Amino acid sequence: MTEVNRAALFFEPGKPFELVSLPVPDPAPGGLTLRITRANICGSELHMWRGDGRFSKVITPQGRILGHEATGMIHALGEGVATDWTGAPLAEGDRIAYQYFAPCGRCRNCTRGMSEACRQSFNVQRGGLDEWPYVRGAFADYLYLHPNQAVFKVPDNVTDTMIVSANCALAQVVMGLERVDVALGDRVVIQGCGGLGVYACAIAKERGAETVIAIDGIDERLQLARAMGADHLIDFREVQESRDRVTAVKDLTGGLGADVVVEVVGFASVINEGLRMLAWGGRYLEMGTFYTGTSFECDPGRLVGQNQRIEAVASYDAASLQRSIEFLSRNADRLPLDEVVVDYPLEDIERAFADQDVGRIRRASLVMCS
Repeated sequence: MTEVNRAALFFEPGKPFELVSLPVPDPAPGGLTLRITRANICGSELHMWRGDGRFSKVITPQGRILGHEATGMIHALGEGVATDWTGAPLAEGDRIAYQYFAPCGRCRNCTRGMSEACRQSFNVQRGGLDEWPYVRGAFADYLYLHPNQAVFKVPDNVTDTMIVSANCALAQVVMGLERVDVALGDRVVIQGCGGLGVYACAIAKERGAETVIAIDGIDERLQLARAMGADHLIDFREVQESRDRVTAVKDLTGGLGADVVVEVVGFASVINEGLRMLAWGGRYLEMGTFYTGTSFECDPGRLVGQNQRIEAVASYDAASLQRSIEFLSRNADRLPLDEVVVDYPLEDIERAFADQDVGRIRRASLVMCS
């Protein structure tokens, strides 16, 4: 096994990545060093690469390593690490899924059961390239995981192409649909059928949704949404006007509207449309537009008069990651979970971003050398 630690450095929107070699971090007590096998391009990285919202002003002269939605094999265990967070034994070479951030466990939010809202979670991503552990993003061959980052062993029936999306897209969807309590008989609309959207179709159906309506404008995304559980598809290339899409949702829900609408497009411009798709008493789940510097129209009188609510979810708790892995294992032979990602070598990171940006693929997955 090579111990060259290649990493792709991002400097600013519009500037190409640069591949460099960094040291492989030795693990400290309680932590572990992961050899990344594949890392996806999440929508958050795409927003940074494009310079959406306030990301347009982001300039990192020394370069930073992006990437967080990833999986890999244990390269080295730190002193005192013998099991994962369920108590399963760990050894070098084991495949794991990991929480890409580290809630502190001590702040007000953590102690009140909202570790997903810990303000210290992303401290593990701060630091220079010349400081141990050198690499703080997953677009690299090796990554150090700190003691507070939850790790779970991957079941044998879950492939790398299945598990790679678990520690962001899937776990966030699990957390989000739990937050808005998608339940038996609900009618659910999914705005956007990228990685989060297709998982949202599957999780909503497993939670008992009566009807799942998926909206997108790319054939393979719509087809995958259908295979993942969507009952109805709305192609915005065919239904081009916002009011007509709202009408279509109302028609598909007996004139009432959706109990839950989920925004996973990543643009604030679709939020007002989604709010108008809600039934009285409906819940709107915002997960896609995570960057600041944007806004949307909203009629608060409609929210109040129709007893609707808006929930926003970023990150997730460790239990949601564990439930995501269990979902994958439970459905490995039933759903097309291997079809969510499309492979690119790390050397083709520019093409991977460009293809995902224009919608040629569902989710690019950077495959590292063995």
